Amino acid sequence: MIPALVLAAGKSTRMGRTKALLPLGDETFISRIVGTFRAAGVEDVVVVVGHDSERVAAALDRLDPPPRVVLNPDYESGQLSSILAGLRAIDRPGVTALLLTLVDVPLVSADTVRAVLMRYRAEAAPVVRPVNGSRHGHPVLIGRQLFPLLRAADPATGAKPIVRAHASAAGDVEVADEGSFTDIDTPAEYAAATARM
Repeated sequence: MIPALVLAAGKSTRMGRTKALLPLGDETFISRIVGTFRAAGVEDVVVVVGHDSERVAAALDRLDPPPRVVLNPDYESGQLSSILAGLRAIDRPGVTALLLTLVDVPLVSADTVRAVLMRYRAEAAPVVRPVNGSRHGHPVLIGRQLFPLLRAADPATGAKPIVRAHASAAGDVEVADEGSFTDIDTPAEYAAATARM
């Protein structure tokens, strides 16, 4: 069992609007991400909410079926708090890893998610991530053996040092999916991404 965690708790300060609810064609950032994971065969999708949580949760409730929603009341303390809130929700016997992505990266393809899962099943690397040359993208798969390190991580640096320390050639999956590397944080980036669609 490999659940997906979607971090959607931040204040979207640079965007000026709640990113989870921004339109992408006839979808929103968050509905597209949930749909992508489901299309890739991920049955348990958990969305961690914080800022504007009622509106985001209401939008998710309209999906069929709705994903699980976890409220992170400490979202202002940083991204690690959302990872830990999600980890508490998904960690149970039978879970071998988690898939982690950000609401900022809504254009990932289901093929990329499947490629990450296939590489993990083939190699059992502790970290599996899409790469393209020197770039690395989302979603990032984190094996169960690293869950204790996440729980003990420094909130100031979060999960990144853990992912970097355990990344390997065995876990790096070369993909041509630009969506995996497209982080949409500002109105200009949003405009450019929607123009490309």
